[in-house]
Amino acid sequence: MKPLAILDIYLGSGRIHVTMSKQEAPSGLGGMGLNAATLHQDLHSSRMDALSPDNILVFSPGVLTGSGFPTAARTEVSALSPLTGLFGTSNSGLFFGGDLKRAGFDSLILRERAPHPVYITILDREVSIHPAHELWGKDSWEAITWLEGRYPKASLALIGTAGENQVRFASIQNHRHDAWGRTGLGAVMGSKNVKAVVIKGSGKVRAHDKDSFHEIRQEATRAIRASRYYDPFKKYGTLGASPAYGKFNALPTRNFSGAHIPDWSKKFGQNLLKTHVTARMACESCWIACGHMVRIAEGIYAGQALKALEISPTITFCAQCGLTATDSFRATEFCQRFGMDMLSAGSCAAMAFQLYEEKKLTVKDTGYPLPWGDVHAFCRLLEDMALRRGIGRILADGTARAAAALGYPEYAMHVRKLEMPMIDPRGRWSSYSFGMLTNIRGGDHLRCRNPFENLKENIRTGDGLWEAFLLPEEEYHKADIVPETLRADMFDLEQSRVYLPLMVRWSEDLITLFNTLGICIRPPILNSLGPTLLSRALNSFTGIFLPPEQLMMTAATSWDTIRRFNLSHGDTPDAARFPHRFFLPCHGKTPLDEENIHTALQAYYRVRGWDSLGTPRRRDS
Repeated sequence: MKPLAILDIYLGSGRIHVTMSKQEAPSGLGGMGLNAATLHQDLHSSRMDALSPDNILVFSPGVLTGSGFPTAARTEVSALSPLTGLFGTSNSGLFFGGDLKRAGFDSLILRERAPHPVYITILDREVSIHPAHELWGKDSWEAITWLEGRYPKASLALIGTAGENQVRFASIQNHRHDAWGRTGLGAVMGSKNVKAVVIKGSGKVRAHDKDSFHEIRQEATRAIRASRYYDPFKKYGTLGASPAYGKFNALPTRNFSGAHIPDWSKKFGQNLLKTHVTARMACESCWIACGHMVRIAEGIYAGQALKALEISPTITFCAQCGLTATDSFRATEFCQRFGMDMLSAGSCAAMAFQLYEEKKLTVKDTGYPLPWGDVHAFCRLLEDMALRRGIGRILADGTARAAAALGYPEYAMHVRKLEMPMIDPRGRWSSYSFGMLTNIRGGDHLRCRNPFENLKENIRTGDGLWEAFLLPEEEYHKADIVPETLRADMFDLEQSRVYLPLMVRWSEDLITLFNTLGICIRPPILNSLGPTLLSRALNSFTGIFLPPEQLMMTAATSWDTIRRFNLSHGDTPDAARFPHRFFLPCHGKTPLDEENIHTALQAYYRVRGWDSLGTPRRRDS
């Protein structure tokens, strides 16, 4: 069992320090678990400005990242969020985390603020801080070209102009085609005057028991390939779920106005892949290759490859903002180049479009017309946000602050100041939608997902406590859920449905475990790997033995730790609330019921072992 090598870079003084820390559960494992413990320890008692030098920015690959375990390529990046004021965190794959491990480090912490723009190189164990005057002011793609010329085949984490200008939803770009997108971590990196982190690692990531770990890797591969979600996901990626949201009338049409989009499936479904995809992209240790590459049609990057046609940006740009599918490629390019979270940027634009449509904003306010679906106006608005120019100066602070500044707070579609993603809960009530209220990040869908989600069926119960199961009973029996009594409590096989409070708790803990280990949470993996196999994988790779139930308890402890962190930074029970318009009749949709949601939240708090205000009680880990 080797100790963790934690690299601390003090940007103000230029001091570089490596700490060797004991590897133990839950705080000393890696990824999400390590970041939760680090922020709780360093920032727990401090109510600070997230853009001050006192904030820290933590990059932690998962425990298994770089090991060759199937899909283990993920790195968790965390800080106090400048958008929400709460625990900010995001997860991304590709090769960055594996290269950090191969360079000899298990975590990277950026502290203080550099006196001038810099970039950092980690070339195996050699760590250096360099002036970045030539890079500052470049968009992320321009900066990547510059860095690739000097450090070929390196992994890059960098910001665009949005991060430099501390746009509160700026992303950290993971090389050219991926990002740590949500919660504004790019603004934190920009506030520290760090343009990029460059990593090349040539070492080996070694298993404690090589032979046993190889066998478990093979077993995990077989389990993933046997998942009912494997074939459709390998074929369509995330876009395979797009038609279902149209069918359920659960699209966030025009800033969640509730309107239905006819022929959504035909216009924005899997057929787009046949028409536009030129190649596929995969992360380290993954053969599924769910990333879709298209060609940029115009502008200075015409002909270059672009990662697009993921479900979240497609629904955000096309349903929420009214763009065509091909126009969404242009919007994707702009967000990647400027370094902005596509979901938050799209939500800010949709709010501005709706305010303009209702004549609450005029050309005098915006500088140009904002009709729904106008890609030129949309991209101009993105640029204004990235540069904090004109109306973009207000929108760059996110929908909650912008709407309040403009005098129309009811137009901001957020939970805890994080813009809501692609699902209208009036159209589909599920662990995905309910989980936006319980999510430690705020209005987000990627920290809570039913591993047995059925996108062919949609049920609504009067009490809001259930979602459809309606899968073959064998899925129930083969599910790796511990303890066994939890399985029986979670599923009602007689009516083929799932009890939401328990499923939300279980899926949050399971995803936290995945993000601690560094495994992808896409459906074929989340559905097929559970704590029993992962307990064995952890043991053979690190020498640490945690029984399956205890492994899940470490994930629950991390979730509790983040909840306490959020409460100490001003989170309140009232913040677990959807925007007001979801409780009003609109376009034939059934409005949400506040009493039912309160009941569901209280049930969730109980199964979490929290009090009625959502405060965690102490538990043994």
